[in-house]
Amino acid sequence: MAFDIDVLIVYADRDNEPLRSGEPGWVTQFRKFLELMLTQVLGEKPNVEIKSESSLRASIDNAAVWVALLSQDFIQSGGCLDHIEAIFKQSGAEARGRVFKVFKTPLNVQEQPPRLRELLGYEMYQLDPDSGEIREYTDYFSTEAERQYWMKMVDLAYDIYETLLRLRNTASASGGKVLFKRKTIYLAETAHDLSVQRNIIKRELQRHGYTVLPNQTLPGNMQELERLVRRDLNESALSIHLIGNAYGEIPEGSDRSLVDIQNKLAAEKSLQTKEHTQAFTRLIWISPHLTHASEKQKGFIDTIKRDVEAQEGAEILQTPLEDFKNIMREELEEAGGKRVFAETGGRSIYFMHDKVDHREAKPLIDVIRQSGFEVLVPSFEGDLLDLRQQHIDHLCNLDGAIIYQGKVNEQWVRMKALDLLKAPGFGRRKPIVAKAIVTAPGATLDPAGFKSQNLQVIEEDAQRPLESLKNFLLEFNA
Repeated sequence: MAFDIDVLIVYADRDNEPLRSGEPGWVTQFRKFLELMLTQVLGEKPNVEIKSESSLRASIDNAAVWVALLSQDFIQSGGCLDHIEAIFKQSGAEARGRVFKVFKTPLNVQEQPPRLRELLGYEMYQLDPDSGEIREYTDYFSTEAERQYWMKMVDLAYDIYETLLRLRNTASASGGKVLFKRKTIYLAETAHDLSVQRNIIKRELQRHGYTVLPNQTLPGNMQELERLVRRDLNESALSIHLIGNAYGEIPEGSDRSLVDIQNKLAAEKSLQTKEHTQAFTRLIWISPHLTHASEKQKGFIDTIKRDVEAQEGAEILQTPLEDFKNIMREELEEAGGKRVFAETGGRSIYFMHDKVDHREAKPLIDVIRQSGFEVLVPSFEGDLLDLRQQHIDHLCNLDGAIIYQGKVNEQWVRMKALDLLKAPGFGRRKPIVAKAIVTAPGATLDPAGFKSQNLQVIEEDAQRPLESLKNFLLEFNA
């Protein structure tokens, strides 16, 4: 079926009011960033439109995907709620895979439109874990935004991307090619303080071909919660639990937190499968930094460490998170064969550039090769999923990285810089020796915006390309 609109964003009027005069509104910025990221993964510019409550029509637009920007104003808007209801009535059961809910501000389950409650949400607001204060992002390239806003934006873009591919009939029913098909893993929901860490692990597992459960919002009612968690655990060969400072939400009808309940039910499954050849295993990570943990949370952690039943089938680790992720990878690799990354001898440089800049970039690539380095470069032809996987492999293998800015704009450069920050989430295990942005003559870029990422900005000398890169290359001999 052909669609007039790829992505239609529905929002309440007040949610796009600028915080300061002359600045674009929150929704306008959101649309811009989502369109940019979808362009990166689709390889073409999608048709992304926004419609506020005052511009929604009586008839439903012919859209492939709808994004509902949830806020207090949204749930008080009759026009927005009616539009969501009409989408589900028109599309039936199929709407569940084509509607995405994004939280501009926090809403509990009961406040959300009934049609959207079970859908996974994408939190795009700033939450202070200590004070609980909620703020809108104004600096989209701050360290905090890179950890929360952009991680969620990447998630949303990839999930929409897979939906668009499915609807266009250009991908398999599984939503694309995977590195290898693996088992189903239960990645337990966490308290708010570890949501970013859980998200990174989830994406790494998915990109390696694993099915990750739960794949819907868990209910707040204890009876229904236990039923769904048990169902998902029964489909899984491994469960992963992340435990930090916060005890987490307590479902209705229980005195235990969601984190505690999931761990208890996973331990029960371990006992049930103890005699089976294909035993169910668990990995439990406890944060080594528990200075802000409540007494109840400390008691929960002590129980995990001391209770033999709670430890059944579990490996408990209180290490830095990166060490835990390495152990997790080893556990998974042992279950189904190891993925081998190339040996680079510590002298591989990933030269990231866009197709429009390939001719200008070639002299620099040649100079780096002639200096004795292996140069990894992007491909521009072939299946989009294969190209994306190659990009991820390069991020895992590189020793150094150069982002080249010629005709591309600063937003493109920032997207590649964010990919470097997220490389550990893709499976990277070693530090990056050196990374830089090389700007072509005439290109404009503000170096100050990249200092926090330890990215040096180098202005290319077209007449002496080696001189431009001399100091950067010397870092590999330090």
